[in-house]
Amino acid sequence: MKIPDEDYETLRLSEPATDVALVELNRPSRYNAMTNTMFDDLERAFTALDDEDHCRAVVLTGAGKAFCAGYDLADAEDLPELGALGMLDQQERAARALVAVRSVRVPVIAAVNGAAAGGGLSLALAADIRLASTEAKFNAAFVRIGLSAGDLGASWLLTRLIGPAHTSEICFTGRMVLAEEAERLGLVNRVAAPDLLLPEALALAETIAANSPGGVQLSKRALQANMEISSYAAALELENRGQALLTRSSDMPEALAAFKEKRKPLFTGT
Repeated sequence: MKIPDEDYETLRLSEPATDVALVELNRPSRYNAMTNTMFDDLERAFTALDDEDHCRAVVLTGAGKAFCAGYDLADAEDLPELGALGMLDQQERAARALVAVRSVRVPVIAAVNGAAAGGGLSLALAADIRLASTEAKFNAAFVRIGLSAGDLGASWLLTRLIGPAHTSEICFTGRMVLAEEAERLGLVNRVAAPDLLLPEALALAETIAANSPGGVQLSKRALQANMEISSYAAALELENRGQALLTRSSDMPEALAAFKEKRKPLFTGT
């Protein structure tokens, strides 16, 4: 895989395992708080990874002690002075970054190593899978700074993950949700010791990367699309189309041949 070689002021990109990209938020002195530059970097990085044929999974984490502390309040002083259209432009700039994370064609695993607050919670929610350190903590901090919890997709995604009642309590109170409760609610898939978090996330990414690229990508597309489809019939239609397309790829005959020959399949995604 060719890691995008652009300069990213707020991110570090690497390939820690074959066909697996690691994206680290890299503002540890500010607990990886979000800035306009970070929004632009995330949009560029994930758009580039989406175009990389050999990228099969992405792990997203934060450098230092935090995952992401939300919007950097040091950069927020001018927000109340923006006009309505200026504020809308600011919101859409941030939203484009999270859309790029969520819509990249391969699975994204968030390795939440510390605080994921406000926009940081929204960023973790944009991933397909969340693993958390025992030191991770989550909160929808918006109501504590005079804003709505309906920000950067949090109200939509969190409700679908943990249900409307738990989401309402977390969003209306702005309280902290620690790792153990996050796992119990279904906000994260599982919890790991701090020193095991990244190895577990990478191992999971490698397991995903070993599967048929087309199968994984169309699975992700079906899962995301069917969260937004209101009928069982429409879900079946989408799934049927995906399965029909995949039977025309080289990966399915290869999987059947490997099963008969009692060997591991060699998937190419073609």
